Amino acid sequence: MYSSIVQPVNLSWQSLSQVLEGLWKRLYSFRSPYPALPAPPPKPAGTTQFDQQKEKEMPRTRRRHHSRDRSSAGTRDKRRRLDTADHSPPMPEVPSPPRITKTHHTRSAAKRRRHELDAKNAIPIPKEPTFDDSISSRRRKERSKRSHRKSPATGRRQHQKYRYRDETSHSSSRRRHRDRPKDERDSGRSNNRQLSLAKTAKPVIQDDADGHLIYHTGDILHHRYKIMATLGEGTFGRVVKVKDMERDYCMALKIIKNVEKYREAAKLEINALEKIAQKDPHCDHLCVKMVDWFDYHGHMCIVFEMLGLSVFDFLRENNYEPYPLDQVRHMAYQLCYSVKFLHDNRLTHTDLKPENILFVDSDYSAHYNHKINREVRRVKNTDVRLIDFGSATFDHEHHSTIVSTRHYRAPEVILELGWSQPCDVWSIGCILFELYLGITLFQTHDNREHLAMMERILGQIPYRMARKTKTKYFYHGKLDWDEKSSAGRYVRDHCKPLFLCQLSDSEDHCELFGLIKKMLEYEPSSRITLGEALRHPFFDRLPPHQRVGEMSSKQPLSSGSSSRERSHSLSR
Repeated sequence: MYSSIVQPVNLSWQSLSQVLEGLWKRLYSFRSPYPALPAPPPKPAGTTQFDQQKEKEMPRTRRRHHSRDRSSAGTRDKRRRLDTADHSPPMPEVPSPPRITKTHHTRSAAKRRRHELDAKNAIPIPKEPTFDDSISSRRRKERSKRSHRKSPATGRRQHQKYRYRDETSHSSSRRRHRDRPKDERDSGRSNNRQLSLAKTAKPVIQDDADGHLIYHTGDILHHRYKIMATLGEGTFGRVVKVKDMERDYCMALKIIKNVEKYREAAKLEINALEKIAQKDPHCDHLCVKMVDWFDYHGHMCIVFEMLGLSVFDFLRENNYEPYPLDQVRHMAYQLCYSVKFLHDNRLTHTDLKPENILFVDSDYSAHYNHKINREVRRVKNTDVRLIDFGSATFDHEHHSTIVSTRHYRAPEVILELGWSQPCDVWSIGCILFELYLGITLFQTHDNREHLAMMERILGQIPYRMARKTKTKYFYHGKLDWDEKSSAGRYVRDHCKPLFLCQLSDSEDHCELFGLIKKMLEYEPSSRITLGEALRHPFFDRLPPHQRVGEMSSKQPLSSGSSSRERSHSLSR
């Protein structure tokens, strides 16, 4: 009876399995690049409801992105099939479709494999052109891929440009073109381009770190002035010797730095020199003559007549041997005469010093001095010219707080009490002392020490000036100065009253120091004027041919050819 029940069940199960197998083949026929999936094994007889629920939750197929380890999954599927075979009746062998081994392919390989599978299933797919169809199709494909190729070294995608000229040219010529280095290909064109640019290129204008113009001997500025040599250098520029190619004269060219503040000062100097030239066209009042000026790529350039060394440079080259008294008298007279002309025209120089007083001709004679056992120079011609009007200020213009170089600065400037033409007179007094002795009267760089030296040499500063100043150099009307300090001992040892500095008690020397004392009055209102100074007894001994006013009335002074053949210097 058992066999009569089981046998029909087995037959029914076999027929049902065949039907399911046919349906499985139709459902899972491979129309994709992936292999057909195997049929699920039959459920074991002893499965419980929990096992059925767990089996429903598990995925029926193993997807590629779940895991790259296929060995464990295959072993798990084999174990499942063996367990099923033990608990189920024997199944008829049905031929399964051939399994295709999965390998890692690139995208293009997957495309080819898909075409092969579709061809096996007799699905007509239009054939895509291969890489060998034609040169044009190959180039179109390469053109789309060339800009995003992978680097063989790093694997990164890099952008690679192609040249249309190479693709359209002949293959043989393109190969020769690529074999030649790039430098060789472009050398001919670049050389020709450089030659053409060299013929038409203008000289490159360059400045150094300080703003000075970089030039070379032989350079021509403003299509007229040929640089011959460098004569001097100062804070705001350089002076070079140039040859005026139009008039065949040697001139002194002052090249200002390409710095805004120095450029503005040069413009003020040009303005002052033009006003002076209007008042004194023949240079009768001994101010330097401006020949020309121009702007050269941001550098203000002023052309002057050629002059000699400054009285300071000559003094330094002579080992600071002081000038003879008769030469001091002549130079002092010219200096007072020239600055008086400025004051009469409401102009204050504000920067008088030995560096800004130049000899017209600095030729000298040398003789041996037995007292000092060395050779001493003596300038032959003491005619001088006044230069450097970059700080000159008219009465109606703004007056800056601090003017003049430190050693020649008036006390009213140090105390910030305001200044006018008398500050030039103070500077002239300091200059005369330096020409007479060869040393600076106030050798200092500090305001408080400068005032202490003044009191040591000239006496106490007036109470009115001490009370009026807003500076903190005074305490209850007296200078706040410690005489026991190192600076105090230095002032006491190196400074002495003015009249103790005389080299002789003769009348000439006393008259000179009398004039210097009147020029170094503390109160600007009490200071001697330059008109009064020219009538001082010190100048009574001046020879008639050295009196500028009398000589100019007979024969006007002009810049002759001899003055253009001298050297030139620039103030520090």
